Amino acid sequence: MWQVKRALSGQCQTLLGVLLLSAALIIHSAQIGGAAKAQPRLEPGVGEVNSAEAVNGARLPRSVFHVRWNPNEKFVVESRESPAINSSKLAPHPRLKVSKNTKLTLSPKLYLCHDKYSELCHNKTQQFRQRIVQTFEKSMSESFNDSQPNPYHVDYKPVFGDSFEEQYYPSTCLVMEAGVRVLRRKDKPFDKVPFGRLFPRQKLFRNIKNIKTCAIVSSAGSLAGSKLGRFIDTHDIVMRFNHAPTQGHEVDVGSKTTIRVVNSQVVTKPEFDFAHAPIFRNVTIAAWDPGKYNGTLEDWLTSADYDLFSNYEIYRRRYPKSRAFLIDPHSVWRLWQTLQMFAGNRSIRRNPPSSGFIGLALLLPHCPQVDFVEYIPSTRLNGRCHYYSKEMNAACTFGSWHPLAAEKLMTLDMNTADDMSVFQFGILRIRRPDKLLCGFNFFGY
Repeated sequence: MWQVKRALSGQCQTLLGVLLLSAALIIHSAQIGGAAKAQPRLEPGVGEVNSAEAVNGARLPRSVFHVRWNPNEKFVVESRESPAINSSKLAPHPRLKVSKNTKLTLSPKLYLCHDKYSELCHNKTQQFRQRIVQTFEKSMSESFNDSQPNPYHVDYKPVFGDSFEEQYYPSTCLVMEAGVRVLRRKDKPFDKVPFGRLFPRQKLFRNIKNIKTCAIVSSAGSLAGSKLGRFIDTHDIVMRFNHAPTQGHEVDVGSKTTIRVVNSQVVTKPEFDFAHAPIFRNVTIAAWDPGKYNGTLEDWLTSADYDLFSNYEIYRRRYPKSRAFLIDPHSVWRLWQTLQMFAGNRSIRRNPPSSGFIGLALLLPHCPQVDFVEYIPSTRLNGRCHYYSKEMNAACTFGSWHPLAAEKLMTLDMNTADDMSVFQFGILRIRRPDKLLCGFNFFGY
């Protein structure tokens, strides 16, 4: 009898173990399924490979988002940053001539979608990409003719023309080798003049080993309503431009600012109040002025495009512990040369690159991964120049004075993110190139 009870007990224990195991598997499956259902469709999955990719053996660029993004979530961070001048009296975009074509020639809303798994959304994104690239190509082809003025005396002679090396050399390497840099006290002639002592002794970026991710936040009008602020603030370094504010726009553009790249108009003109405005304090400043294409630094000191030196001196003497640097104008023109190399036989405007492209070149050598926010227009494109003003001008996006079309086509060539991230979410990702890929110096220095 005891043996029968023991046998029955053993069977019951086995049956109970099977039931418990089955229940555990069911619960685990439910958790996985629930997590999959709970995951927002707007949050791209990093590392996913679909069946088509596996079959073809080609991995598509990945989506850039690494934080959960909920368009209904309000995420506000207090900020003391506001425009340098009243937002109702904002000056036009620095160095941007008003274009006759102030209206958009396409309707971005027709291509707007959020379901990255939908074939219809995929097709819409591809169509929008094609329209944007075509617009840049057209703008680039129409932006230059020999009759245009050449105020910077640009006399460019290609080094290799259409050589194999130039055509297939990575764009990121070209940008890195342009060597965009800030001036130091030891640079001639500043090592011999009192003005050079105003330059900070520190390097532009501190604790480089701790820098992993960087965000470059454009001032594009399409940032309005983007709700990208939380994503932007997760980066180690956040770069902004000129007097673009964060106060009142934190949900869309974030509140963190590490460095501001400002052009010499902003430094010079009284309405921006560079030497006193709070927006330019407690942040690293990198100011630039192009000077002449082949001019010396001595020439630049006496004939800058805009005399930024006076206000820079006032600023540095007022805030001696500030981190305000001047960008080497020679390196700005080397960066212009990279654009002309990328354009090949097509001539680009003989004007310096935009602050955005200069900022990218300044940051890329120090940051393994750069997320450029709304530099390439997404389907949020609304024709506004800036997210903080209501000025409407398509030239702010597609170029009128800077060689902007060439810049944006080149950044697209450097992009590693997928089209959904770039054209629907507004995030373009550029990775710092491996040293093994680069090393051929096209500039001869």
